Amino acid sequence: MLGAKGPFLRARPERSVGPAGARAAAPPVSSASPSSSASLAAAAGPEERGRRRRRQPRVAPPAKGAAPAEEPLLRGIFEIGRRSCDVVLSARRLRWSPILPESPAGDSVTSLQVKEEIIEMKDVFSVKLKRRRFVGQKKGGTLLGITIFKCLNKEENKLTDCAIHLHNFSEDHCHSWFRCLKEILNGFQNRPKSLKVFVNPSSHKREATHVYYEQVAPLFKLADIKTDVTVTEYEGHALSVLKKCELRAFDGVVCVGGDGSVSEVAHGLLLKAQLDAGKGTDYVLTPVRAPLPLGVIPAGTTNILAHTLNGISHPVTATLHIVMGHVQPVDVCTFSTPSKLLRFGFSAMFGFGARTLALAEKHRWMPSNQRKDFAFIKTLANLKPEECELSFLPLQISQEDSHENDRGKKETNKKIGSEDQWHKIQGHFLNVSIMAIPCLCSMAPRGLAPNTRLNNGSMALVVVQNTSRSEFIKHLKRYASVKNQFNFPFVETYTVEEVKVQPRLESGFDTKEVTYLKTTSAEGTYPWNIDGDLMEEASEVHIRVHPQLIDLYGVNTDDLEGSKATCNCI
Repeated sequence: MLGAKGPFLRARPERSVGPAGARAAAPPVSSASPSSSASLAAAAGPEERGRRRRRQPRVAPPAKGAAPAEEPLLRGIFEIGRRSCDVVLSARRLRWSPILPESPAGDSVTSLQVKEEIIEMKDVFSVKLKRRRFVGQKKGGTLLGITIFKCLNKEENKLTDCAIHLHNFSEDHCHSWFRCLKEILNGFQNRPKSLKVFVNPSSHKREATHVYYEQVAPLFKLADIKTDVTVTEYEGHALSVLKKCELRAFDGVVCVGGDGSVSEVAHGLLLKAQLDAGKGTDYVLTPVRAPLPLGVIPAGTTNILAHTLNGISHPVTATLHIVMGHVQPVDVCTFSTPSKLLRFGFSAMFGFGARTLALAEKHRWMPSNQRKDFAFIKTLANLKPEECELSFLPLQISQEDSHENDRGKKETNKKIGSEDQWHKIQGHFLNVSIMAIPCLCSMAPRGLAPNTRLNNGSMALVVVQNTSRSEFIKHLKRYASVKNQFNFPFVETYTVEEVKVQPRLESGFDTKEVTYLKTTSAEGTYPWNIDGDLMEEASEVHIRVHPQLIDLYGVNTDDLEGSKATCNCI
């Protein structure tokens, strides 16, 4: 039995169970010692040690390829999976091996090779004392042992949590192990202890609140993370709260919602950083980094940013990356007019992508999926190019990255520090995309900008010139396939660090076309799709990339399992 009063259980004399064999001595339940297994018998009396010399359980030899020995902090006996195990804790890992009895002849069972189980402490995010309680009992209860919660990697970049139960009835012993485990976990510096959380209840199918309280909040509670939750009530609510919020009380900020909600919170974080640094927000040439990392819990329609950070749009995976403190620096763009800063963001579309979003926003009364499909089909049916002038400053690239010109891409190099390398293109364009991140999503598994990275200090400029509707549809379909979506004569791609977009008023539209343009944007303005958020502007928009301006909870896309974010098409 595992009900020993002290840290050791006295071994009972072996009793015969018949000619087929003998019952092994009961294993000790728990121990705490600085080093070897010899110390397991040191605390027993002379008579006890004599009996153990005659019938002492043997620990299975470590399997081949086992990790090198480390200085143990604690060692004891726990029941794991209905087997008594010798458990050793070090600063880096927790390992255990089943305890094997001696054979009837007194020889140790060395022929059995039992695999040693190992848990890396960097994968553990919580430890709790396990107790049995009656219905309605909130405190106390019978101690059963310790439960360790681990982050487990599954297929397709998905994370989940799992529990390992270490059973032992000794209060003193379990508390000493519990304290040591907690001390190790508290040593991981990037893991948050307090979070400011924004939940957008209106995103997608109005399921963000359910996602947070059913899937996210329990994991935060399990990891002992304190939260201050704001459920947003109107557009711009999160921005107004962040401007007044004392961020020093938190270790990070979390947004539960779609791409538009995340963009608003990211913009608010960076705007708050400029205000705290004493910088003006009318025009920001060299912005200050965000003071706290931002976590993104997907609860929208496309969830591009969450998919790009985690390789999958999965709330539990995103939550565990926050809990584990996985942080990545990410490039951010500023969108400005000649006189003021419009906002911070990660990606933008002008033309078809912006007109589609503008039309969808005017039909908010429709269900989410129907609204998006309606806007897409109607904008495609009324497909019209935008006349504008594009000016861009190319990024210097290595010669190895410029061997893909046979695919029709148009790359240019510049000398660092030169001021005369601006390139200009004027004409009619169906769509213009500017992206500082790969922009992965379920509809574009390779990304809207596959050759861009989270923090390489560049933007992808994708220009789709005027063409027929059928050819444009072929281009759009390529995003969902493994084929190169840019391998069309009317598509041009550039790697840049600055872009200026100057719309030109079109005087050749007929009455029907003018009516359609007025339904998608205010008179005299042009719609922009910035991270799924609608912005309307009449004048020139200047986009700059600022390397590693914010930290986001997630992983690097290059490290993702089976990552499809790599290609050589740009």
